[in-house]
Amino acid sequence: MNKSPAMQSRIWMIAAIVLFAVLIVYIIVFPPGRSDESATVAKVNGVAISKDSLYDALVAAGGTQTLESLISEELVKQESKKAGIEVTEADLTKEIDSIKKSYSSDEEFNQALASYNMTLDKLKEDMHIQVELRKLLEPQITITDEDIKKYYDENLESLKTPEKVRASHILVATKEEADTILADLKNGADFATVAKEKSTDPGSKDAGGDLDFFARGVMNEPFETAAFALNVGDLSAVVESPNGFHIIKSTDHTAEVTPTLEEKKADIRESMVTEQLYTLSSTWMQEKMSAASIETFLD
Repeated sequence: MNKSPAMQSRIWMIAAIVLFAVLIVYIIVFPPGRSDESATVAKVNGVAISKDSLYDALVAAGGTQTLESLISEELVKQESKKAGIEVTEADLTKEIDSIKKSYSSDEEFNQALASYNMTLDKLKEDMHIQVELRKLLEPQITITDEDIKKYYDENLESLKTPEKVRASHILVATKEEADTILADLKNGADFATVAKEKSTDPGSKDAGGDLDFFARGVMNEPFETAAFALNVGDLSAVVESPNGFHIIKSTDHTAEVTPTLEEKKADIRESMVTEQLYTLSSTWMQEKMSAASIETFLD
């Protein structure tokens, strides 16, 4: 086992997003009532691009793969119907909650959806096929306590919650300016106010310099070393980095946490089931396609 629970959830989410994209392409490539194939869909300097040219280009670009995906989806629907599988709202919510676990916050999850032009409602709608496939295949999967213990031992480092600090900073271009600001802060100037006025970091200045929590390996080395060395509430000396000159203030600090096997048992089981589903679904689909009567008429 070399994939973390977060990675498994992301793989499952990507599969749903790809399916959504395939359906959109299908609507474009095979529009309802496609009778006027010579209709103009665009003009370039007066030269017409016809609807059938668009169709041919879309088919060439990905028509075969799109059709294969739609065939796979139909096979899942048919097998699910034969097995009497029903997908409830609770099933869909559970699948969404599983995906959310791979993100540090709801905000990060929503940003990921936005990057794929997805909404939560649309993602839930597109999860229907995924849930059907899970219900078809999950009864074939057996995860023992020994399997879970082995995964825990082999992946303990990735299961830990790392040490983190929360810090604010003020970034300026010269050491002279940084020295002046540091002196003002030591004389009682408000850190957040000064950050908003003087910091050149566009990502944090409006938040008073706040960078939120971060673990080791996120910031550049000089900044990280200084931030992790501070006690909560302390100011750093002027720190030079490739970005300029910083004054850092530590605002919180959390120690590394090593979870027990019992605490992680459910998450590990879910991760292992998802990984096996990901592998099993490919073999299952090949078998169903081989046994099915499939005719294709795509030029």
